[in-house]
Amino acid sequence: MIVSDVAETCVDTDESWISGQNRECDDLISRLEHRARSGLPMQGFKLNGCELSNISLVNHHAKQGYSLQNADLYRANLRGAHCFMLDLSGSSLMKADLTGANLHCANLTGCNLLGTRFNHAKLEHVIWGDKVLQEQQAEVATTEEERMDLYQQAEEIYRHLRKVFETEGLFEKAGYFFEREMVVRRKQMPKWSVPRFFSKLVDLFCGYGEQPMRVIIFSNVIILLFAVLYFISGVSFAGEQLAYRSGLGVGQNATAFLDSLYFSVVTFTTLGYGDITPLGLSRLFAACEALVGSFTLALFVVVFVKKMTR
Repeated sequence: MIVSDVAETCVDTDESWISGQNRECDDLISRLEHRARSGLPMQGFKLNGCELSNISLVNHHAKQGYSLQNADLYRANLRGAHCFMLDLSGSSLMKADLTGANLHCANLTGCNLLGTRFNHAKLEHVIWGDKVLQEQQAEVATTEEERMDLYQQAEEIYRHLRKVFETEGLFEKAGYFFEREMVVRRKQMPKWSVPRFFSKLVDLFCGYGEQPMRVIIFSNVIILLFAVLYFISGVSFAGEQLAYRSGLGVGQNATAFLDSLYFSVVTFTTLGYGDITPLGLSRLFAACEALVGSFTLALFVVVFVKKMTR
């Protein structure tokens, strides 16, 4: 009688999968694999706490993987699972065990990854989305308490993913999750506090040490900005003032601007050849640019070395 009841609940219908009836099936893994191969949609399947170790959900010889979207895989055992190109978007993987699983090219966009174990899993080219679910929810939370709790969860997820990628030697992706970890940590600080303001500046200038290109862009903007200031206020070359003059032609003004740009470069890099000297207000601009240049060059060296020594 008991065997008959179990067999009756184990039917391949959307209702039985969504309601969780098939969780009790002895041959759950083979049934789920068969359902995937059938090509029928797999949406909202309730598989929480299920034993799914070494399951194979790989769509062999196809350019697109199977889809298991919005599934409930809370505390599911997926150790060693083969999930190449599997679309798990919107699913709950909270506290699921994916140790040693093959998630190469899988889609985990919008998944709940709180407490998920990814140790020794294959995570190359996984689609994570721009932000984890908790960070998205925090941005629309209605209360400050709920927002802070969600940001803390997001930080925990980012930290775990960073450590996993560092262990696997995938430092580029580890750097991305470190950056996101620092962003959500900043959002937990008081809104108008000095630490939050300083953290935001570090993010803008170098992406918490993960974006050396931002330092280069910032340097070019500063050099160009001060070149314009020198062009307006004037600099001296061999006793002649170089500055914008409405009475001069386009060619002469262009030459004066290029000289101002040259002076801005040597001032920013603190070379100071001495062939062009500042005049009047330009001396204040030059002092400011030299200070900013010294700081920016040092910052670039730190960020560049950090990236290259991984």
